[in-house]
Formats: sequence, C-alpha cells, structure tokens
Amino acid sequence: GDGHADLSYVFGAIDEMSPHLKGFTVIVTKSTVPVGTGARIESRLRELRPDADFTVCSNPEFLREGTAIQDFVAPDRVLVGTHDARARALMERIYEPLSSKGVPVMFVSRESAELAKYASNAFLAMKISFINELADLCEVVGADVHEVAAAIGKDKRIGDKFLQPGPGYGGSCLPKDVAAIIRTGREHKTHMSLVEAVERVNHERKIACASRIEKAAGGSVRGKTIAVLGVTFKANTDDMRDAPSLVILPLLQERGATIRIYDPQGRKQGEPLLPGVTWCENAAQAAQGADVLVILTEWNEFRSVDLAILSKIMRGRVLVDLRNILHASDAAAAGFSYSALGRH
Repeated sequence: GDGHADLSYVFGAIDEMSPHLKGFTVIVTKSTVPVGTGARIESRLRELRPDADFTVCSNPEFLREGTAIQDFVAPDRVLVGTHDARARALMERIYEPLSSKGVPVMFVSRESAELAKYASNAFLAMKISFINELADLCEVVGADVHEVAAAIGKDKRIGDKFLQPGPGYGGSCLPKDVAAIIRTGREHKTHMSLVEAVERVNHERKIACASRIEKAAGGSVRGKTIAVLGVTFKANTDDMRDAPSLVILPLLQERGATIRIYDPQGRKQGEPLLPGVTWCENAAQAAQGADVLVILTEWNEFRSVDLAILSKIMRGRVLVDLRNILHASDAAAAGFSYSALGRH
C-alpha cells in the first residue's frame, strides 16, 4: 500500500541463477519493478560472477487480468529496455513472430522501460479517477456522464477506454503501481502531485459509494438487508485484491446493514476478507427479503438479470447500480427506485 516493492524473490532468483551462467547470457526482467532495479541486478551479478558475460534488460508485460493470453499474442506494443546490441539482436529474434504481424517492438533505455510500465498504469488510473469525479459533476448539473464520455472519447488524443464510471479502481496493478510511482517521486524529491490526487480521489470514491447506498436506502441502512451482486474488483476474475467491495461493504456493516452476496467467482478469495456476510448461490437467493439491491461488479450475467422476479422477492425496491450496466427504464418497469452514476 505504501508503494514499497518486495524484490527479495527477484534477487533470490538472481542468486540461484548466478552459478549457471555460461557464455553470453541475456537476463530479462518481466516483473514490474522500480526504476533502477535492472542496474541493481547487474551490480549484484557482477559481484557474484565477475567472470561472466551477460547483460540485464527490462521487458515489462502489459497483460490485463482476464484477457492475458489475448494480450500476449496481440499486444499494442512490446517494450524492451536495453542498449546492448547483442541483447537487442536476441530480443528481436524472440519477438519476430509478433513484429512480422505488425506489432511495434520498441527498444528504449532500461530505465525508460521500467518507468513506462508504472506510467502506463498511473495514466489509466488517472482516467478512471477523472471520469468518476466528472460523473459526480454530471449528476448535479443534469448531464449524462456516458454522453460526455462518448463525446470526449472520440477525440483521438483522449481515447474512449477507461472512461466508464464505477466504484473506484482495484486489483493487483493499478493501486500498487500508483503508490509505487508516488514513492519513487518522493525518493527522488520529485513531487507527483497529480498522481497523489488520483490515489486520493480513488480512496474517497469507495467511501462515497457506501454513502450513496445509504442515501438511496432512505438515509440509513441500520437494520436493513443489502443484496450485493459482484464483489471482485472486475468481472471475469476471482481477484479480490484492493476490490472496492472491501471498503464499501464493511462501512455498510458498521452502519448496521446485513449483507448478502452473490458473485460468480468471488467467494473463495472473498470469504476470509469479508467476515459477517452471507454468501448466496445466485442473484435471486441474495435478493430474497432484501431492502436494497447493489450492483458492484460488472459481470455479464447481471446485465440480463430478471428485475421483475427480484422485485417480487425483495422487501424493498431500491436498486443502486454502481456500474451503470442496467437501463433506468427496465428498473422503473420492475418497480425499482433506481440510482446510477453520473446521471441526473
């Protein structure tokens, strides 16, 4: 959480590898590591094997959870950090199947490659925090955040990805990499004030979402049952790391709510992290007798959930859609009082 990277495994692997270096060797770092790690690996190996002929290069991966194989075979770009001509020739040969299909293979300095991975994730996090703040403004001025996002997303300089409002970013990469770039800035006495604001906005977003649910429930959740659809940080993964649910749901519990959860894959990882909740087998079971229904993760199956059935088995008729995956007209037809993000 403080941006500190545990490199013990990286250096453990280097120590284990060092006796086996024979001939010219290229050591490639795939992990997201702080700027300067490549230089540290090199000096460590020089100590251990002053006789060895090797070079260390950075080749960060840009894989997304849930689509990693697709991202591996068809990446936007391949980034290799090295100034060694022999390493470059070898890496060009390795990536020839991709470069021959038109994938750009970019050769940069080692430090540039190391920093680019953090910069990429920090920029994506910034887009998410930006659209979440904009969604709040849209609500009070009577604009629709999706219409605004579509308009600005058509600008090629901005692009339409990561402009979907939600309960804040989570997962293993964005929170960690944002914290790491802030820490790197502090260590080098370079203030990353914009990225610090991104982190703050994201944290406050989760707290605000708990208050939004409370407000939709009539100002208090004490003694009320809340059915929650989805708790993983994103759909198509069982990952609970830094999931918004881990902030939002305990806040609601503190305020007196009973929580019933259905998530297609989240239970195994989520159960130890969310004490005191009831886990259900499907959306209908979670909604049984509930006062409020909350959509927290954008699983596809929730887009086509039968709202008429859920409305009949619930005690209340409040629906809070924190992913904007449903249509207000469908919710109204089923008798729900519907609350979405960035829509007046």
